Amino acid sequence: MSVALPQFNQAVVNRIWCQTILEELTRFGVTDICVAPGSRSTPLTLEADESPNLTLHTHFDERGLGFLALGLAKASRKPVAIVVTSGTAVANLLPAVAEAKLTGEKLVLLTADRPMELVGCGANQAISQVGIFSSHVTGAMNLPSPSLTTPLKWLLTSIDELMHSQTRLGSAVHINCPFPEPLYSNEDKSIYQDYLDSVSHWWESDLPYVQHPVSSAHEPIPAVQWSNERGVIVLGSVSLAEAKLAKQLAQTLGWPLLSDPQSGVGSAWAHYDLWLQNPERSKALNQCNVILQVGARIISKRLTQWLTAQVELRGAAYHYLSPSSERNNQTHLMQVHHVADITSCLSATIESISPQLTGQSGWADSLSELAQQVANLAALHLSTDSALDEIGLALSVNELPPQTEIFLGNSLFVRLVDMFSNLEEYQVYSNRGASGIDGLVATASGVIRHNQVPCVLFIGDTSLLYDTNSLALLTHQQKPVVVVVMNNDGGAIFDLLPVPEQQKQPLYQMPHGYDFEFAAKQFKLKYARPETLSHYNQVVLEHLNQGQGALLVEVKTPPQHASQQLKGFIQQVHAL
Repeated sequence: MSVALPQFNQAVVNRIWCQTILEELTRFGVTDICVAPGSRSTPLTLEADESPNLTLHTHFDERGLGFLALGLAKASRKPVAIVVTSGTAVANLLPAVAEAKLTGEKLVLLTADRPMELVGCGANQAISQVGIFSSHVTGAMNLPSPSLTTPLKWLLTSIDELMHSQTRLGSAVHINCPFPEPLYSNEDKSIYQDYLDSVSHWWESDLPYVQHPVSSAHEPIPAVQWSNERGVIVLGSVSLAEAKLAKQLAQTLGWPLLSDPQSGVGSAWAHYDLWLQNPERSKALNQCNVILQVGARIISKRLTQWLTAQVELRGAAYHYLSPSSERNNQTHLMQVHHVADITSCLSATIESISPQLTGQSGWADSLSELAQQVANLAALHLSTDSALDEIGLALSVNELPPQTEIFLGNSLFVRLVDMFSNLEEYQVYSNRGASGIDGLVATASGVIRHNQVPCVLFIGDTSLLYDTNSLALLTHQQKPVVVVVMNNDGGAIFDLLPVPEQQKQPLYQMPHGYDFEFAAKQFKLKYARPETLSHYNQVVLEHLNQGQGALLVEVKTPPQHASQQLKGFIQQVHAL
């Protein structure tokens, strides 16, 4: 008499694989996981929901979900996992993945897939997902369908190899997970206890299956060699703590600090994008023979042009400090790239400098007087309360309450902040890798969720139209958040670019004629539309200090108003 063998339960084996994968990801620092709805991703979704070590975030839109994860990764500086179902849901992650490739945030993409036999044969919701992110990910792995014949040890060493690559190189990694049906079962995993016990020692540990110790020692930059040099420190997109150390190094050396607003700190040499446009008054900066750039993604093209001329035409030495080994050298200059943790390296460098040896300290102090003249000119001619405009708003950014975080969108306004603001000790975030206008609300939402402190997002109208559905991520926000949308009826940035005049409005600016009051109502956000700068400041400060949840503040300005103001102001800078 034959004995019936127990029926193989694919749904349970799917769950065991997902439990193993997610547990190993937590040992690599993953604490947040972002999930979009879908049936094929059920094994991952249910295991994520049951994991005591993961905080679950959901969004109905996979494109927005990817940017939500990007924001969480920006704020936490840890890897963040993303779960989506098969098909176009996977393709919708590409914009966030492309941004992470350029700015280094660690995303772990867990994409559910149809098994191999259902791809390319007309099966529903099946596309070719293998290699879909191409060179935009640090690494990718296409898993086989879960099976008891594939050892869990193999699964763990494969995950470990990929995650160790991410630890070294940053950016996103892709794990494609083909799940055969059935996807749902009431059976317990204990029916395959022997299979689970094959990695019992790993379960008893809290470490990755395969460990790769990394040395954390960092040497100082040999700044003692610069003691008698005329140097400049250029500060890009870094954390506030790193920015403060860079500022301390500049003060120790007596060098000017040219701070991008993404750094969150200002200096006496602010508004360089404006005063560099007066070549006669700013020529003293050309005496510089050493440049240290800390962090990437400089907004000002004028500063990049000066740096290029200084290195190529005047022979200045160019040093770049970043924890990433990725090339950041858009004009391909001779460069010394210091790959090191910024905090450790700058701290060691400051300690290595003797103040008595800084013979060129204060060499560019005269330029701080020029910067102050530009600031005074702006305050005199542009900061009025008769009507609320974008330059007046940029001038007021530094009046936000202390400890408020700032997220700068990609529009005309970020250029105006670069020109006119002089931020002092704000944590600033941005998406200045690919500098796209997609996903800005979602990314800011991720930052807000992690940090849980008051935040202001400055965003253009076209950008907000693009990401309106991500306002849903702010519906249940408790901490005070302000979304300031500059509504100039289209892409005002094109007023500063040499686009053909005849096609500028219909093909570039694309006026829309919309406002955002009912978008706020749709997603249950508070709404205000101040008419003057004093009213704007009152509304924003009151909400940040005493309010709760999200407030959408709409600032409506005439098209071309800011560009016309700016052109007139630059003429005055030339006359200084």
